[in-house]
Amino acid sequence: MGQTASVTDRWNLDGVRCLLMRGGTSKGAFFVADDLPDDVDERDRLILRIMGSPDPRQIDGVGGAHPLTSKVAVVGPSERPGVDIEYLFLQPSVDEALVSDRQNCGNMLAAVGPFALERGLIGPAPEGATAVSTRIHMVNTDSLVTARFPVRLDGAPEYAGDTAIDGVPGTAAEITLDFEDVAGGSCGALLPTGRFVDVIDGVECTLIDNGMPVVVLRATDVGVAGTESPAELEANDDLRARLESIRLQAGPLMQLGDVTDTTVPKMSMVSPPVSGGHLNTRTFIPHRCHEAIGVLGAVSVATAARLPGTPAADVARLDEGATVVCEHPTGSFAASVVVRVNGSVEVERAGIVRTARKLMDGTVFPRPT
Repeated sequence: MGQTASVTDRWNLDGVRCLLMRGGTSKGAFFVADDLPDDVDERDRLILRIMGSPDPRQIDGVGGAHPLTSKVAVVGPSERPGVDIEYLFLQPSVDEALVSDRQNCGNMLAAVGPFALERGLIGPAPEGATAVSTRIHMVNTDSLVTARFPVRLDGAPEYAGDTAIDGVPGTAAEITLDFEDVAGGSCGALLPTGRFVDVIDGVECTLIDNGMPVVVLRATDVGVAGTESPAELEANDDLRARLESIRLQAGPLMQLGDVTDTTVPKMSMVSPPVSGGHLNTRTFIPHRCHEAIGVLGAVSVATAARLPGTPAADVARLDEGATVVCEHPTGSFAASVVVRVNGSVEVERAGIVRTARKLMDGTVFPRPT
């Protein structure tokens, strides 16, 4: 896995193979693991140079000047029985010299299968096949997902289709993701405190990890309606300070330790639905308000809505189906979650539909050190 970067200038001269892709409502750089340094510190420094961090505009790199459009996926073949590929998600900071591997990203995950096929990390589709399935180990959370995506007659990924997802213009090919045992991947348990509700700073919260550590709380309990725009919420300094206080206290409770310099847990404020969904969300990730909602963040919030007595269950307007539609600033996100509560809590299924697209394939050249 990876290469040893013995001479720093070598990366400047030769560059690194890179595929820029949109995965769900995120965008980022995809790399084959063997094309990056083995040493983690060297790898992270290289990624910061490639993305153009730290700089608010990332003007000297390929980053998108926002956490949602400045992401990195590192993908390689897997040696695990029954698993095809390994996926490591990395979140470079835009304006700090930091790279985090403390979380997963379900949006970028949508593009991992097609990327693996593009790079020959998985075998070609059988002759005549219209779709392929690949089993992916998500390194960040030590969990598994099966991705199914369509292919063309020549065996290449098919990106065109008629599936629309909110937050992305137009339509693309449907990609289904069925998660296996993602509960507690970061925190050790679906409910790391063992409770449906904890009270922090006088606010009722559900501390939950069904693929993404999230603190779920009612918007009204922190003085907002939950229907404000992301820009309006980000401009509310009192709200941001209150959310950060809760987040910092939630970190140790969620077995995440000191989360001062980490991107988890996310903070999701919930309120009653306003556009035909089951509940409304505004999510800080953790210091910027998400223009939508992350894939695994939505799965965690949807799971919280299925648990009796939680803030999410209180505001949700659920029906008998398995799907929970989470409204967000630019539309809605549907997560299929089946939860059984009988003394203990068991997540029986978590699945979602996303799309992805190849944007550019080539060689990226990091800025000099």
